[in-house]
Amino acid sequence: MLAGDILSLAAGGAIDRRHVGNVAAVLRPRSRGGAVNGVERGFALEETDGTLTHLGELWSDNNVRMNEGGCDPDGRFYCGSMAYDQRPGALYRLGPDGSVHVVLENVTISNGLEWSPDGSRAYYNDTPTHRIDVFDYDGDSGLTGRRPFAEVPAEAGGPDGLTVDEEGGVWVALYGGGAVQRYTPEGALDVVIEVQAKQVTACAFGGSDLDQLFITTLREGLGGDDDPLAGSLFRSAVGVAGLPVREFAG
Repeated sequence: MLAGDILSLAAGGAIDRRHVGNVAAVLRPRSRGGAVNGVERGFALEETDGTLTHLGELWSDNNVRMNEGGCDPDGRFYCGSMAYDQRPGALYRLGPDGSVHVVLENVTISNGLEWSPDGSRAYYNDTPTHRIDVFDYDGDSGLTGRRPFAEVPAEAGGPDGLTVDEEGGVWVALYGGGAVQRYTPEGALDVVIEVQAKQVTACAFGGSDLDQLFITTLREGLGGDDDPLAGSLFRSAVGVAGLPVREFAG
């Protein structure tokens, strides 16, 4: 992320690395091919041949960067900012026409964002709140009715990236907690996947049947002998399939 590189993992284990900017915050595929990226201070569009077009910067402050996001059921791309000193940031939405709107203000470390299988609800983490929130969603009104979905005790870690499975279960990476937890659609904790690294940052479903949970971890701030598997990518067969990734319509 902080190297500005996107890594692609092939089925045989080969890894490809491509540079997109000072920061590579989050990526989603485009329906026309290529990808949309959240970069340091805004968005970049990637063509199928790898050509990058950086859209206009949304701010000039070097102490603020994009962090995490995803696409809604109507093909719009969201990415939330964070300040290194944890000043309030915002959640931005990029439309297929290139327009950018602020959809949520006064967030601290904007993290996981994903929609329910029917697209009627969206789950969101602002990590320092130690809470997973849920919104109602429709294409015209956007995100409305924000409310708590589940509380994460401080000793369990901070809610970071998240994803949603085909049953509506919400999987949340716990930064500092060495785990990924699954919550039922009603907000009850029902599965804990322990990870052999403490700083767990995100999770996503992959594999040919979308039944493998891929889990990312972080080495930032650690010494050479601390948490030896930190920074590794983990995979777990969790017994339920995920949803196909939502694409950007632009």
